[in-house]
Amino acid sequence: MDDFDLVYRDPAPERYGSLRVQTADLGPARWLAEQDAGYGAFGTVAGVAAPGFAAYARVLHPASLRERPVRWSAVAAAYGHVVAPGTGWHEAIGMDRDYHNASEYGLPGVWDEHPAEGPTPPGVARALIPLLARHTRTAERCWFGLWNGYGRWDFDRVPTFRTPGRDEVLLTGTLAEAVSPVDMDEFAELPDLWWPQDRAWCLGGDVDLVSTYIGGSAELIAELLDARELEAHRVAPGDGVG
Repeated sequence: MDDFDLVYRDPAPERYGSLRVQTADLGPARWLAEQDAGYGAFGTVAGVAAPGFAAYARVLHPASLRERPVRWSAVAAAYGHVVAPGTGWHEAIGMDRDYHNASEYGLPGVWDEHPAEGPTPPGVARALIPLLARHTRTAERCWFGLWNGYGRWDFDRVPTFRTPGRDEVLLTGTLAEAVSPVDMDEFAELPDLWWPQDRAWCLGGDVDLVSTYIGGSAELIAELLDARELEAHRVAPGDGVG
């Protein structure tokens, strides 16, 4: 007999922020769920951000110093290191892969908080939204995937679609509404997946990552790499994620 109390979870909302939870037709996500159509393998760029795009980028979640964002390149330079497209955070600070994220690993005057692990942080998302909007005709009609395992909400009775390693709840709204969950609840996670109705691009993140991955046109990725408010690197669809 199990003597442990069940963990309480709030009932699944009809809206997640301003985004509407889809409880019937999951058709808009079918292209992501059809792995036999060439979906990237688990743990790869295309497995996070969908295959088939002309180019891909990795957007690094910033570290911080006194709650202000700090680029990985600045942190790495302080340790005498260089950040390459596939560099892990542990490598940037000269730690082994199994180090535990903790503030005591900070470097005075350089960083005091490691990059946010999980889906796209709100600050990065707000910088991405206008850039992404310029590269789709359907910014007012977008789709989003939210991993059903974050634990706060009881999505057990809400239908989900499958991506490599994850079951996702389907949400819909405008591109600008992607950050609305944290506008209403500062502890909410943003959606892991974003894509517009015209599928001009796909943004992917994950609970275990400190980076966001984006697949899209060569023009989109070039503009993203040049964006001063973002720290990004070009990657290939088969590259490992971190």
